[in-house]
Amino acid sequence: MNTPDDTISVLIADDHPLILAGLAALIAAMPGITLAGQADNGARAVELYRQHRPQVTIMDLSMPVMHGLDAISQILAFDADARIVILTTYQGDEDVHRGMRAGARGYLLKDSSPEQLVACIHAVARGSKFLPPEVASKLAAHTAVARLSPRELQILAHLATGKSNKMIARSAAIEVGTVKFHVNNILAKLNVGSRTEAATVASRRGLLSAF
Repeated sequence: MNTPDDTISVLIADDHPLILAGLAALIAAMPGITLAGQADNGARAVELYRQHRPQVTIMDLSMPVMHGLDAISQILAFDADARIVILTTYQGDEDVHRGMRAGARGYLLKDSSPEQLVACIHAVARGSKFLPPEVASKLAAHTAVARLSPRELQILAHLATGKSNKMIARSAAIEVGTVKFHVNNILAKLNVGSRTEAATVASRRGLLSAF
């Protein structure tokens, strides 16, 4: 484990040359942090990790030759203690969820500030996880959605079409009181205050595609 005086070695992987160059320049200017290597695809990232064993790896998700998630899995199979940060343009909370589930310790958006990048590197290097507030909230929302039961998803689909509780009860062949119970649970799990907000969340997260 690093002491506060240790230099943190960082491997970066991104298939966009300008982003890769920008990250390299930022890291080179950071005291106490050194660049271990640069990779422009997932396979190269795995190769460089095996060579240099950096303390922190910053990994893009969408890369040629090997996807970032596959590279994360291969690196962790080689070294279970690898400390990996996902760096990507935010494309939906499913990417956050999949990346963290794959074993990443942190997640940064590509428009993060240099200060956020430094904070992330230091946090992950000392063994902590790092999620910017906006990403953490999206991940929490995804977790809440994942907890919706099949019946709640069914009720949510009816709700999103503007049906009243009586109409939902008739369609789902259940009592109106049961519909009210499910609707209250749905609102609480999605952390929204109205049926309209719940319908908006359902549409945005693709929860209605199965109905």
